[in-house]
Amino acid sequence: MTASPFWRFSNYPQTTDLYDPAAEKDSCGVAMVATLRGYGGNDIVQTALGSLCNLEHRGAVGSDAGTGDGAGILLQIPHKFFSEVVDFKLPEFGHYGAGLVFEDTDANTRDQERRKFEDVLGQEGLELLGWREIETNNSVLGDLAIEAMPHIGQVFVKATNGESELALERMLFRARKRSERELGLYHPTLSCRTIVYKGMLTTLQLQPFFKDLQDTRLESKMALVHSRFSTNTFPSWPLAHPFRLIAHNGEINTVKGNTNWMRAREATLASDLIGDLEPLRPIVTPGASDSASFDEVLELLHLSGRSLPHSIMMMIPEAWEKQKDMDPKLKAFYEYHSLLMEPWDGPASVTFTDGSLVGATLDRNGLRPGRFLVTDDGLVILGSETGV
Repeated sequence: MTASPFWRFSNYPQTTDLYDPAAEKDSCGVAMVATLRGYGGNDIVQTALGSLCNLEHRGAVGSDAGTGDGAGILLQIPHKFFSEVVDFKLPEFGHYGAGLVFEDTDANTRDQERRKFEDVLGQEGLELLGWREIETNNSVLGDLAIEAMPHIGQVFVKATNGESELALERMLFRARKRSERELGLYHPTLSCRTIVYKGMLTTLQLQPFFKDLQDTRLESKMALVHSRFSTNTFPSWPLAHPFRLIAHNGEINTVKGNTNWMRAREATLASDLIGDLEPLRPIVTPGASDSASFDEVLELLHLSGRSLPHSIMMMIPEAWEKQKDMDPKLKAFYEYHSLLMEPWDGPASVTFTDGSLVGATLDRNGLRPGRFLVTDDGLVILGSETGV
């Protein structure tokens, strides 16, 4: 396996007696915007970006004042927008996957890795539709962010045999994991349902940096946004949130034990839906933060056949053991799953989405708040801060 992409696109120092990247944690700001009106719009995107700017105080800035610990946004695939900006024909929505790719800044290396990535796609029953160069405004970045910045491309793929929706999502999952394991690339997403724009940015830099986010054709029914504060650790382009399914505020204090247990049970993991898991191991990427590790396990649980809420409740169960007024069926659910997985515990608020539903949950003690509001015109807004 190649070096972790979490280290490749970062300013991480070498591991020493005083610093170990395994200790990476973060404390952040998170918000979610969704609509109940039944159709998407650019207004949802703009409201989410506005919410992100209101979380500026929850993010951290480097010594050069232009390098943020990380900011990002997760949206539904904007099919109409993509159809108008790519120079090749896209299949209908749900029948292709798209995603940003953090790549090497050297053109020759990048070309070689793209060819190898296309080989991986072919081995996983996928074919390349084409690449699109993402237009960015690097002038808004600080020196440290530019120093660690990858080349940012965008790739579009489809299934050779026409698979779509969740079946295609599982194929894209396999291709993405292998690309990261074997090539050292990092894919913020590779999905037929969602797209992520993120980086080592401040909240105020995200929209000016990505030209796509300034386009009024970009539409979604929901959006997750996140501002990262990596506490006493280091920022990284890949470790900015949102991840593939979640954005997270707080810390998972049990993460070392959780990841050790995942590593211990890898030999017994199996899924007819996902296929051979051996090329995808380790499930938790070395160098991942607590939230990135959580996201990787959640994704595996979800794509192996569970609903997203089911998977979340497995990983962050309520304090059910001594709750006398809890529905016995719910208590039995938690008791059964406690035999399969230990809780990912700590002061954390998690927002999550698979592109079709969106939700949020608190840790079992409610130590990281999540405040929400439903407006008269059907807007649902949730944030870690009232000021959102």
